[in-house]
Amino acid sequence: MATNEQEPVDRIQTAMHGTPKLHPDEQRKYLGTFRERVEVAVTVYQLKRAHYVDELKRAFAEHPEDKLYINGNLDQDFIGPYIKAASQAGIQFTIKTDDIYRTDDENYALVLTADHAVNRDVIDIQKRYQTQAAPKQDAPHGLLNKLKHLF
Repeated sequence: MATNEQEPVDRIQTAMHGTPKLHPDEQRKYLGTFRERVEVAVTVYQLKRAHYVDELKRAFAEHPEDKLYINGNLDQDFIGPYIKAASQAGIQFTIKTDDIYRTDDENYALVLTADHAVNRDVIDIQKRYQTQAAPKQDAPHGLLNKLKHLF
């Protein structure tokens, strides 16, 4: 009898707040997936300071059936090369632009994920592939730098 009384309340709660999610904080952190499904991930901090295209291409080759989640709240200059690499490798990708996906340094920018649990101990791209990614070269800005190139 208790389940029949609770049923209308559950329907009202679902109508008001949507279907309850399992581990919503974890899904928010990993761009909509669970930690146990993540093959490799790149933080916003890492993405802003170095290029990991080659390492990600290597991950694509090792896991061609996986899917790439991209934090679409980041500037196109940061995520563009990774979108291109995923397209060239034939990797499915989804750009996540919901407000819940933040762009602070500790948040994730790219998450390569399987459709089942893989339980990787190390998901950090730099630790996983033990390479030194090429630092980004910023183009000189300002009038003074442009004048230096003229002389």
